[in-house]
Amino acid sequence: QVQLVESGGGWVEPGGSLRLSCAASGSTLESHAIGWFRQAPGNEREGVSCINRSDGSTYYADSVKGRFTISRDNAKNTVYLQMNSLKPEDTAVYYCAADPDLYCDTDTVLNALDFRSWGQGTQVTVSS
Repeated sequence: QVQLVESGGGWVEPGGSLRLSCAASGSTLESHAIGWFRQAPGNEREGVSCINRSDGSTYYADSVKGRFTISRDNAKNTVYLQMNSLKPEDTAVYYCAADPDLYCDTDTVLNALDFRSWGQGTQVTVSS
């Protein structure tokens, strides 16, 4: 089972940017679909983005489309989430997740139950 570690979270003002990293060990991310989720206090876990293992196609939630970009660096065994034009409602703990069998449908919302491996999460806070 792949082990995942998120990093890059922190505090930014509205309109700012952050880049989250999801570093893997124990297996290659290239052989997995990788999803990003977020959860704010009192809210359910929300699927944010996903990148597939085969064709590299991507999924974005409507709330982040045009502002967030997911990418993969196979040599570094790392997946990134570039977050631009951040809003206070983006504040949450962000998690990356991996699954060796899942294909993320670009037109279907992400389901956390579809992912086998999870990182510990990293806090993102957007406020003025």
